[in-house]
Amino acid sequence: QLQLVESGGGLVQPGGSLRLSCVASGFTLDYYAIGWFRQAPGKEREGVSYIGNSGSYTDYEDSVKGRFTISRDNAKSTAYLQMNSLKPEDTAVYYCAAVALEYGLIATMAWQYDYWGQGTQVTVSS
Repeated sequence: QLQLVESGGGLVQPGGSLRLSCVASGFTLDYYAIGWFRQAPGKEREGVSYIGNSGSYTDYEDSVKGRFTISRDNAKSTAYLQMNSLKPEDTAVYYCAAVALEYGLIATMAWQYDYWGQGTQVTVSS
């Protein structure tokens, strides 16, 4: 059974940092592009950051560019989202997602992804 499990969320003060992890089980991440998405209460799910299967290609939404860093360790079947300089507007449930793509390609739309984790809550508040 293919499964993604996120962890690392929590409560942090504005300006603080968190690192989210996304662990894959039941399959190897080597052939999958990964995306991080988030959904705040009352809002639609939105993309945050994306990475190709080799890790060479990444992209970020403008709202997080310069503050968040996406990475992956295929040997550990794990993807990461390092979040720095967090703001209250970053508060949301964060999801990782995976889709099998050719080398180097990334996917930026939620509908493109086949597998999703259950989400991890990130709350930025003083």
